[in-house]
Amino acid sequence: MNVLVAGGAGYIGSHAVKQLVEAGHRVVVVDNLCRGHAAAVPRGIELATLDLRDTAELAELMRARRIDTVMHFAALAYVGESMAAPLGYYENNTAGTVSLLRAMRAAGVFRMVFSSTCATYGEPETVPIDETCPQRPINPYGWSKLFVERILDDYSAAEPAFSFAALRYFNVAGAAADGSIGEDHHPETHLIPAAILSVLERRPPLTVFGQDYPTADGTCVRDYIHVDDLCAAHLRAMSALRDGRRLIYNLGIGRGYSVAEVISAVERVSGRAVPRTYGPRRAGDPAVLFANSAKIRQELGWSPNYTEIDAIVETAWRWFRDHPNGYAPPAAKPH
Repeated sequence: MNVLVAGGAGYIGSHAVKQLVEAGHRVVVVDNLCRGHAAAVPRGIELATLDLRDTAELAELMRARRIDTVMHFAALAYVGESMAAPLGYYENNTAGTVSLLRAMRAAGVFRMVFSSTCATYGEPETVPIDETCPQRPINPYGWSKLFVERILDDYSAAEPAFSFAALRYFNVAGAAADGSIGEDHHPETHLIPAAILSVLERRPPLTVFGQDYPTADGTCVRDYIHVDDLCAAHLRAMSALRDGRRLIYNLGIGRGYSVAEVISAVERVSGRAVPRTYGPRRAGDPAVLFANSAKIRQELGWSPNYTEIDAIVETAWRWFRDHPNGYAPPAAKPH
């Protein structure tokens, strides 16, 4: 299959590209590199440095490469940033996807696997969260993704040939098992890499926000899914697309780990203490979030290979230990 991967130079997108190539698909990556890294794209894979809003150029590329399916990872994805700059999130994430859909239609491409998020659920009343949970985002990032889900649903209703899968991610973590690619965000706000980088003295001590949540140890609980398991679900979803089919799935391992438990896992794996300080709760941080992923397990036969936090952290630790500067050359970032 000929697959265009939008955002294929980013953290999750690059892992999907790797799996697609290994599965024998022909891949073209589109990325504007505002957050992605050209070095994350495998050698020999075409990288078109385009923005999602370059509608005509995208359509021409899809026609020229005879694209069958689009995997869409391209997005801005910082909750705090979305609160400070909401227009940028709606322009990039929502309007950018409309442009991509217009380009697909012009090129006769009617299959999409879309990277959605558990942020569309907001603060759920009950856990675990299944796909019927009310969607009430509490930040522009979540809304920008929920709007896209609605757009995909409406477009599918109007265009019988169009089929999509919207995959609602929980907390994605880890790195490729072979150590070839991993996570490199600037700034780094995700718990596991932030803890590891603190251990490696590549950033200030980790801040733990809140110790008074109604959980066993007082810290927030989240569902961590390994990036390779997440991408494997994308390939299964892509294979399941048929004319008019609309697939909605949660992606998590179905259990939660607290911030304190994750820090302990980093310490066990690294053999070092995580430097940390403690701060107040962050506004909008629910105490407990974890997924019910029974639907994708039952319908597509997907199941995660990584179900223990230490195994997930181990892959991330190897990546950061061996690539302390991420994808940048060693001299490019000050110690």
